[in-house]
Amino acid sequence: MIRLSNPFSAGRDSPPPRRAYADTVTLSDMAQNSLPVLRDPIVVAAFEGWNDAGDAASAALEHLDTTWQATPLMTIDDEDYYDYQVNRPVVRLVDGVTRELEWPGMHISYCSPPGSQRDVVLMHGAEPNMRWRTFCNRLLAIADRLDVSTVVILGALLADTPHTRPVPVSGTAYSPEAAKFFGLEETRYEGPTGIAGVFQDACVNAGIPAVAFWAAVPHYVSQPPNPKATVALLQRVEDVLDMEVPLGDLPEQAEEWEQAVTEMTTEDEEIAEYVQSLEERGDAEVDTTEMLSKIDGDALAAEFERYLRRRGPRFGG
Repeated sequence: MIRLSNPFSAGRDSPPPRRAYADTVTLSDMAQNSLPVLRDPIVVAAFEGWNDAGDAASAALEHLDTTWQATPLMTIDDEDYYDYQVNRPVVRLVDGVTRELEWPGMHISYCSPPGSQRDVVLMHGAEPNMRWRTFCNRLLAIADRLDVSTVVILGALLADTPHTRPVPVSGTAYSPEAAKFFGLEETRYEGPTGIAGVFQDACVNAGIPAVAFWAAVPHYVSQPPNPKATVALLQRVEDVLDMEVPLGDLPEQAEEWEQAVTEMTTEDEEIAEYVQSLEERGDAEVDTTEMLSKIDGDALAAEFERYLRRRGPRFGG
């Protein structure tokens, strides 16, 4: 049997040689002797704003942070990167009395998922308004000092997709092998990009394997939250880590969300007809005969083996 191997754990022949950023960016907020010693760490990153329709990606990072009890490492909230008239600081109450000011920034933490042989560095925060290249270099410097081997970027975009169907997840990878492994179709998009696309490009140019997953959010229900899209992104994180990610009550929230949207859309005949047209168009694009003829038995078997390993001994893994 031909077994598919995770391209991120099989060396880095495809990306360019890795560049060192420790000497090109000064990290005054992160002393060398304060760095944790991590096991083959992988970065999972998400950026709020233009890259995060329905807050699906940022909700996925918050879920990982809570579920794996991540330890805060540092926050990048410099005035060099944020326009406070666009991303305003937020005042919060602490214990109902003290007022605390929270500035927009990038929060970085790390955790050790139970059952995993590698640690995870979480990067989550607001998309910067200025100096994107310098900002990405700073993130790369942190990744370099932590000896990160892989970067996974999560995002969400508005699309003509019905809320009643499985969430489409597209993406880009640094090599054709990685794209094939994760079932990513070649993207034809050309146009403006956000910090997520810039950061992925910076990672690849620095020699760090990077893959981005984008969940499609129905444009007619773009307001957060969107737990269904969040679950779809977390399942992609499972694929990269090759282990089960506890979803908690997110699947139930996703079902409730879908039911609520269905009730809302059926109350308006015009919207209901539009949703139905999206469903019919999507279903028509799925040619079952063609799909079955293209199934790779070895790839299917390898994927099933990975599924069993992630689910643990009780499923025979």
